[in-house]
Amino acid sequence: MHYRRIYILPTRAGWGFAFLLFCMFVAGLNYSNSTALFLTFWLAGFVLVGLHRCHRNLLGIALQGATTVPTFAGGAGQLELTLENPAPLMRLRIEADLPGVAPSVTDIAARSAARLNLALPTTVRGRLLIEGLRLTTALPFGLFRAWTWVYLPVELIVYPRARGFLPLPRVAGVTPGARIRGGSGGDEWLGLRAFRDGDSPHQVAWKAYARGAPLLVKEYCSAAAPERSFDFERLPNLDTERRLEQLAAWIVDAENRGERYALSLPGSKLALDRGAQHRHRCLRALALYGLAPARHAAAVAP
Repeated sequence: MHYRRIYILPTRAGWGFAFLLFCMFVAGLNYSNSTALFLTFWLAGFVLVGLHRCHRNLLGIALQGATTVPTFAGGAGQLELTLENPAPLMRLRIEADLPGVAPSVTDIAARSAARLNLALPTTVRGRLLIEGLRLTTALPFGLFRAWTWVYLPVELIVYPRARGFLPLPRVAGVTPGARIRGGSGGDEWLGLRAFRDGDSPHQVAWKAYARGAPLLVKEYCSAAAPERSFDFERLPNLDTERRLEQLAAWIVDAENRGERYALSLPGSKLALDRGAQHRHRCLRALALYGLAPARHAAAVAP
């Protein structure tokens, strides 16, 4: 952060301390008490040192990266920030905040980087654009608060709620009630994905977790997994939002089953595939369906 873009003002405690110093100064002059005046000026120097240290605690910090983690409407998305401290001194209690969002606080060691995660509440599907956020600090003494605005901008994709009452569409060429079998009877390794509610503990990659990785789940699917097609036009009895929510529920269900699936929307179609990237592409298409290219749903401007 450049020093010209860092602003600083006294906190409520700072204004109270200033009033106390003024009273001590007036009392020292009134009673010609040199000890009281010395203490007043000594404390005033203490305040000036705190002013400089508070400003320096924020000076020079750089934003290395900002990414978002998509979520379903009604959930909390994640804004992940990486802050770098190139100086040989530790930065304490650096706080990032957005209006209406609980702030996140971290310490940054000397010549290293640290990560901050902000939970962003969501209510409707779409694109949540974040243009800027504020970094603040009140250390070392809490008498001053320094802050600066960081311009990003980044966007958070909010998927439709995955809910619906309709069963998965039938697999083409399969008789209802018949069991789908793989040709070789073996399972195909897909990879690892983040743990989600409802996953079996037997599928957790415990060895990776023991090495410090986040909670991950091993994914397999049949070598001849069924293929399904999800079509927006085949849900005529539902309104647009209910259709999108039903399609989202089918996509989540099919992905959890390890099946291949395609998605058809008016004006676009996503071919058969599976995996986390395909799941994201499909849910993103549902999230942005019918919306303008850039909707500033919750832009934050300095």
